[in-house]
Amino acid sequence: MTASPLQSPASQALREVDTIAIAQVLLERLALTDDQWHRYKNNRPVRAREQTAAAVLALLQNRPDDAQAHLQQALGLLDRSITPPPCPTHRR
Repeated sequence: MTASPLQSPASQALREVDTIAIAQVLLERLALTDDQWHRYKNNRPVRAREQTAAAVLALLQNRPDDAQAHLQQALGLLDRSITPPPCPTHRR
């Protein structure tokens, strides 16, 4: 019988790390770098993952208004009700 993913050594180590730190690392991993931005700017699932991770972090930091804004952005990207925002440096 294999161990449950929740009982693996990796998950045990993660349990010892602060939840907010885990969310911050997740957001850092999913956030687009300057080099990636133009390649993925119109990739809605990629952008939605970034916004959802930001929402989780905001919720953990007790910032519900920010979390809601990030979730609305993520949902809007996925349902195509919003256009991805322009380049933060070039505005294109």
